[in-house]
Amino acid sequence: MATTKTQMTKLSFEDFKASVLEDYKIAVTSRECSLLGRREVLTGKAKFGIFGDGKELPQLAWARAFKNGDFRSGYYRDQTFMMAIDHLTIEQFFAGLYAHTDINFDPMSAGKQMGGHFATHSLDADGNWNNLLKQKNSSADISPTAGQMPRLLGLAQASKIYRHVKTTQKENFSENGNEVAWGTIGNASTSEGLFFETINAAGVLQVPMVISVWDDEYGISVHAKHQTTKENISEILSGFQRTEDAAGYEIIRVNGWDYPALIEAYERAGKIAREEHVPVLVHVLELTQPQGHSTSGSHERYKNEERLAWERAHDCNLKFKEWIISQNLATEEELDLLEKGIKKDVRDGKKASWNAFSYPTQTEQQKVLAILKDLIQGSSNGSFIQPLYKELAENKEPLKSDLLRVARRALQYVVGETAEAKEMLQDWVTSYIQKTQPDYSGHLYNDTASNATQITEVAPTYSDDSSLVDGRVILRENFDQIFESHPNTLVFGEDAGTIGDVNQGLEGLQEKYGELRVADTGIREATIIGQGIGMAMRGLRPIAEIQYLDYVLYAIQIMSDDLATLRYRTHGRQKAPLIIRTRGHRLEGIWHSGSQMAAAIHLLRGMYVLTPRNMTKAAGFYNTLLESDEPALIVECLNGYRLKEQMPANLSEIRTPIGVVETVKEGSDITILSYGSTLRIVQEVAQQLLSVDINAEVIDAQSLLPFDIQHDTMKSVQKTNRILVVDEDMPGGASAYLLQQILDDQNAYKYLDSKPQTLTAKAHRPAYGTDGDYFSKPSAEDIFEKVYEMMHEVDPEMYPPIR
Repeated sequence: MATTKTQMTKLSFEDFKASVLEDYKIAVTSRECSLLGRREVLTGKAKFGIFGDGKELPQLAWARAFKNGDFRSGYYRDQTFMMAIDHLTIEQFFAGLYAHTDINFDPMSAGKQMGGHFATHSLDADGNWNNLLKQKNSSADISPTAGQMPRLLGLAQASKIYRHVKTTQKENFSENGNEVAWGTIGNASTSEGLFFETINAAGVLQVPMVISVWDDEYGISVHAKHQTTKENISEILSGFQRTEDAAGYEIIRVNGWDYPALIEAYERAGKIAREEHVPVLVHVLELTQPQGHSTSGSHERYKNEERLAWERAHDCNLKFKEWIISQNLATEEELDLLEKGIKKDVRDGKKASWNAFSYPTQTEQQKVLAILKDLIQGSSNGSFIQPLYKELAENKEPLKSDLLRVARRALQYVVGETAEAKEMLQDWVTSYIQKTQPDYSGHLYNDTASNATQITEVAPTYSDDSSLVDGRVILRENFDQIFESHPNTLVFGEDAGTIGDVNQGLEGLQEKYGELRVADTGIREATIIGQGIGMAMRGLRPIAEIQYLDYVLYAIQIMSDDLATLRYRTHGRQKAPLIIRTRGHRLEGIWHSGSQMAAAIHLLRGMYVLTPRNMTKAAGFYNTLLESDEPALIVECLNGYRLKEQMPANLSEIRTPIGVVETVKEGSDITILSYGSTLRIVQEVAQQLLSVDINAEVIDAQSLLPFDIQHDTMKSVQKTNRILVVDEDMPGGASAYLLQQILDDQNAYKYLDSKPQTLTAKAHRPAYGTDGDYFSKPSAEDIFEKVYEMMHEVDPEMYPPIR
């Protein structure tokens, strides 16, 4: 499918004919899959369908310009393109529709995502990189509209880095930056802010990105007049058109039913992006959507008969057929015969896919029925189990959940009974869950040998002449050594370059390593993260800087929906080891308080969330992560850059362990758990508590995701019999999560003699000023009195009330 128009003009007539007819076969195959896929949803075999019908022709032209090493970042209507680059078969299309959990049948996500979400394998089964230059690549889709755009920016920027930073290790990843990142989006989704933010950023950066807008004039049922000014996205973006005097975009407009024009448009777009590193917008007009938006409704409800008639006449497949006939490449009869054979192929492929999906479950169904039959005969409650048996036996197309639901309900009727059939059913349920659950829960984190939690701690060492320096200096020196020893690392963000970040943790590094490796960006957090995701997916090791933790909220959707889920939704076949650097905690005011930890903890499952209490610990986290390949958010202490720390003698060797707490003070009366800047306050209070005969054990959580995988907090509670979690997040936030981990996962409740408690910030955002901080977040006095109050309950005579 790599034949371009230029190449096609050099073909013999017969070869040209064969090439065009191959495109037609793919177009018809894709359309038949869409039509039959809709029927599978409406008959109940699949849950939901969203298909690429009406977009076939431009995707065929796009596929001809797409080369090995290129990347796609698209959306859920690109099935024809995936078929054209030989990464989606009929059977795989339906396997995705049925949610087949075997990666060999559904290579896109092993059933974790609904059909229409496409991906290729960047990694082998052991998590090692494939040679991305020898394959056509598709980054894994997400459903949120325009969510694919920030990542697209990073995929394109990687080519710029590989071309212009000569020290990068390019093998298997880039051929001098000649790769193009191709994106697709529906015209209605261009209304999203992520689209405009990405368009602007790509124009500024001048990266090899081609973005196709599939324009069928609707967004679900809403017409373009309600979506886009002037009803035309390329017209309102015309100011981005490059000129002789100013860099910008090349903008190409083409009708989606015009095969020769589409071939020419995409060949031109690819050539400009690939050779000149100029972004290109291809506005594909006059497309249709024959089946409407999805299987959840019908477009006849919102399109009038005139519009529907126009769509029937301008269907791109019909227009393609008419053009083939007009060019004497085939007769109508020949094409009709071809279509008939394709319809049979699609029906056969659908049937084969369903059989492959359903056969294993039907086999297990027979096992369960045999056990239930014996159970009914031997149980006094057999009459209650009989309806369950009948229900399962009559289910001709059972799901895995149907088997477990019946089996587990049957066990409820034989509680207290002793029978061999009961034991067999118990064993079956246990083993089936153990075997099946990983299909749905596996690969959230790296489960290969390169898992970051397996990296052994290397503690800092100090010499007699180790100097006391500002914490920022430790970070700066560590980053300097990172950039020296890791050629594929780079850092970028607001104020990260020229001034070396707002706290000078990168001071002087842009001058040393260049503007591409230590780079300033615009004020656009979502695409800063997108840059990092895309570049990490192409073998670089980016560090994306978000100036303050509060500003992470601008990018939390991309972090949550895309970055945190990438390994999970590709069944471990793609990764983006992006490090996100930010700073927070204990600053003053609503907008710079830096305590959105509960949001991070709950929205970023699949990433690490790390909260070092000082810059030496932070440096160790960066070193650990760069030895691994997983995404993480590191929250540096905003009030710690000017605090003095001793310069380690082994700075580049330090490894702060992930998922491991640190006991910073031994004690016997109560365990106090905290993290970040608040941990320092807790340490001060622990010394004050000694004056009233309270010996507190202080634990630094260090890592919130994951938290304390060695269960050292539980071991502390076993000794002290009391636990207080101190946190500057809001009530029910990070402290509630930590307490859940301690009580539910570590079972520390068994050792408690007092109620486990939390001390948090107030429920509102912190007020401004020093007094605002004092009355909004836990103060030293708050912590002292809370601990004292807990000990008062234990021994009122020894600890009489303070007030």
